[in-house]
Amino acid sequence: MQRIMLKSKIHRATVTDANVDYEGSVAIDELLMEAAGIYPFEQVQIYDITNGSRLTTYAIKGERGSGVISINGAAAHLARKGDLVIIASYSALEESEAACHSPVLVYVDGQNAVEKISSELAGV
Repeated sequence: MQRIMLKSKIHRATVTDANVDYEGSVAIDELLMEAAGIYPFEQVQIYDITNGSRLTTYAIKGERGSGVISINGAAAHLARKGDLVIIASYSALEESEAACHSPVLVYVDGQNAVEKISSELAGV
């Protein structure tokens, strides 16, 4: 049996743009994608802390070092520039893998620069 486990997340990133006219996806600063182990075109979940919306899309590379988090296409109706979001990716693991799995948790500052990378939830 497999379990769906949190693989990684980018926590409390600030949306820098929401572009309804762009082909759907979320553009993420390439440095953040690398830190979280998210590949281009990988499915991600976006949880909007500001308004409570949740959506599924795929990641594309944003300009390296830019701090960009751009919600694009139809999803741009669910998030606005300035919203705080969590971007999460998941993986299917066998029971034996899941038992000892640790996710990659990327914490960012107000400009979406990496502050800390951990495998343990803050404050827990």
